Amino acid sequence: MNCIRLTFITRTGLALWIGLGLAACTRGHAQEEGDEAPPPALVVHDETASGVATVDHPEAFPLAAAEQYMARPALSVTGVVTNDVSRAVPVVSLASGRVIDLPVRLGDQVRQGQLLVRIESGDISGAFSDYRHAVADEALARAQLDRAKMLYDRGAIAQKDLEVAQDAETKAAIDVETTAEHLRVLGANPERPATGTIDVVAPVSGVITEQNVTNATGVKSLDNSPNLFTISDLSYVWIVCDVYENDLPNVHLGDSADVRLNAYPDRVLTGRVSNILPTLDPNIRTGKVRVELRNPGYMRIGMFATATFHGQSMETHTAVPATAILHMHDRDWVYVPAPGNTFRRLEVVGGDTLDGGRQEVRSGLQPGQKVVSNALVLDRAIEQ
Repeated sequence: MNCIRLTFITRTGLALWIGLGLAACTRGHAQEEGDEAPPPALVVHDETASGVATVDHPEAFPLAAAEQYMARPALSVTGVVTNDVSRAVPVVSLASGRVIDLPVRLGDQVRQGQLLVRIESGDISGAFSDYRHAVADEALARAQLDRAKMLYDRGAIAQKDLEVAQDAETKAAIDVETTAEHLRVLGANPERPATGTIDVVAPVSGVITEQNVTNATGVKSLDNSPNLFTISDLSYVWIVCDVYENDLPNVHLGDSADVRLNAYPDRVLTGRVSNILPTLDPNIRTGKVRVELRNPGYMRIGMFATATFHGQSMETHTAVPATAILHMHDRDWVYVPAPGNTFRRLEVVGGDTLDGGRQEVRSGLQPGQKVVSNALVLDRAIEQ
């Protein structure tokens, strides 16, 4: 279709004819586009301040009934992974001295009996000296007792002299036992030659979670020195959670808890409430709740976690399709049918996501109530 035809050669006539042709062409295209455009399907006539919207075709917005389901009450709180203090063993040295060998360090996995630190100690040298003196004295006392028995049998000495020799030998044997035990307490072996060094070994297997000694450092006596190491068995750990005082009545000893680590949110671990501390933090008004669980191997001390406590009794809850809940301005809404061709926006409190594409509604809606199955579609129609 030719929209413009040049039939006049004058400048004025040409301009007039071009303008009329363009107008006709524009009307023609507009008519063609109008024939192809679909008619509006959904029209919202009004939405009042109370949240009620009137639509031309309410049947275009399918409804769904809120369902009822039974579940145990759940409470989610934050916590931190800590070691089980009953499985943490301090490593100490009763002998003072200087570190000459330190084959391990903080974070190492150690086995029971493994060498942790070797100390050069004057206490060990002194204890070995006392032990050797006691052994020598006991040998002399035993020889004197044997001689006294022989003389007594021949009538050369009185019985009281024999008894004195027996008493001296007994006391010498006690000194040997005492000095030998002193060496064992210090960590030395009386059967080994005196070297003036002591080997501190791991009393249990585990991970070194604390270290207070370095190479060539001095080790003081037990009364004024911290632990050399702390070895923790991390096969079981604690999740120490902060629970607000208003929620403490919902947590009980023995309750199960689902634990999710912030580092591994897709992995769910199961623990048990083993302790609820009897005091509250006066600043934030929370109580400490301890959850005990087995470490699968990837839990680290200090990790943040979320613990969900499940109550012991069943409660009735409401669920709707997840698409029926509209999240807007940090609040949750659903649309419910109202008399006439209207829908009313109702505020609810959404909960956890459930299986089957459903979501929990904690308050604001009762089982059996009808809601718009896709609130976002209706909300977009309202905005147009």
